[in-house]
Amino acid sequence: MPIVNLEGVDIYYHVQGKGIPIVFIHPPLLTSKNFIYQVNELSRHFKTIVFDIRGHGNSSFSEMALTYSLISHDIKQLLDHLEIDKAFICGYSTGGSIALEFLLTYPKRSLGGILIGAMSEVNDPSLKNRIILGVKLAKWKAHKALALSVSFTNSNTGQLFKDLYINAKKGKAQNIEQYYRYSLHYNCTDRLDQIKFPVLLMYGEKNKAFHHYANLLHEKLPVNEYILIGDVKHQLPTKASVAVNNFIKQFVSTHGNQKVGSNAIDEKTKS
Repeated sequence: MPIVNLEGVDIYYHVQGKGIPIVFIHPPLLTSKNFIYQVNELSRHFKTIVFDIRGHGNSSFSEMALTYSLISHDIKQLLDHLEIDKAFICGYSTGGSIALEFLLTYPKRSLGGILIGAMSEVNDPSLKNRIILGVKLAKWKAHKALALSVSFTNSNTGQLFKDLYINAKKGKAQNIEQYYRYSLHYNCTDRLDQIKFPVLLMYGEKNKAFHHYANLLHEKLPVNEYILIGDVKHQLPTKASVAVNNFIKQFVSTHGNQKVGSNAIDEKTKS
């Protein structure tokens, strides 16, 4: 099991494939296993890199409280360890906020962004309440019960559910709580105009609650492509993997070998 020690914390990672690198970032409680379909398919064309955030899955407990700056720094150090100069950064759900933070903090290490059901801030009561519930359950050390629900909603087969759940319940309650809690207050909306890289935005057409986040990013990011994927809600990496992988392949193939910012995209399509 590949492990890199970053400032006293063992970070689990997995690299598969060759070519243009793509780093995938998971949301709270879930782990790198959530990107199994991306790794299996996209590694045929690119170098896929997944990892478990501190205190999640097979990564060890972090004495330092989780912040997006800390996680972004971990990604930068992981790229250093792998001797990778630049990569596309892909974040799912809250992981998308970390992807944005990385693009803002380490532009020289970035090729572009891929945001799946992401947000630059949390500003609606429904999502805030769900995150607050996650904070409370983790604080009460009931995260294993929450892992059962989250793993189920992100699964499309019995085996995937088992794999997601086994890895999710390994997480450390305190770090999971920190990740949830930080997402409540993070806000990079006013800095989005600083991201000059091409960014791919993907959202589920049935996930109406997130469409205003999609529209906000589409409006504020200077160079982006906004795609609504039909007949699916929020769980795109697992429940719409074929479409997600195809859009990523097209996006990375188009922009991976171009100078950053050379071609602006501003279109909205549906599939």
